[in-house]
Amino acid sequence: MKLISSPLSPFVRKVRVLLLESGLADQVEVVDVTTTPLETDPQAAAANPLGKIPALVRLDGPAIHDSRVITRYLDQQAGGRFYPEARLWEVLTLEAIAEGIMEAALAMTYEARFRPEDMRYAPWVEGQWAKAARALDAVEARWMSHLAGPLDMSHIALGCALGYLDFRHDARAWRVGHPALEAWYARMSARESMVKTAPA
Repeated sequence: MKLISSPLSPFVRKVRVLLLESGLADQVEVVDVTTTPLETDPQAAAANPLGKIPALVRLDGPAIHDSRVITRYLDQQAGGRFYPEARLWEVLTLEAIAEGIMEAALAMTYEARFRPEDMRYAPWVEGQWAKAARALDAVEARWMSHLAGPLDMSHIALGCALGYLDFRHDARAWRVGHPALEAWYARMSARESMVKTAPA
């Protein structure tokens, strides 16, 4: 299998962390491409008509995407440990919260990188940050008991989301007001899978 990838994407990082945690890393070739909303890489477009990454090119079927589809597929290949049935809806919901943080943070990044300065709209950027901030507040208030449990896909997704905030939006200081989440992330980010996939 081939993972159409970019080392800076938090969505790709989710998949790469799962590959390492599940023991499947040696079964998937990571193919890094350079693709943007304005210029789609041909390999990304061939694997996903939307041109988005990650996409997983399989030997026994069509390529699959987006990251949540890929991680469910890979988890099934690995025995189902990261989407446990006993708490599946909690895992999926927290994973969706983490993906929402990533989406808002990526939208902020794109606004700064791809719009001419005179066309950037600060209230829209702040609206994206407000989504992420509400999500962080919700995790701190309601999800820490889940994060104290065994590693699952929601932990991986949230760790990658927080890592992306550090990487692209460190000035937003997400740790302020979130001491429990800060402590959890310190432990999560020290895992070998997270260290190996950290954006640089």
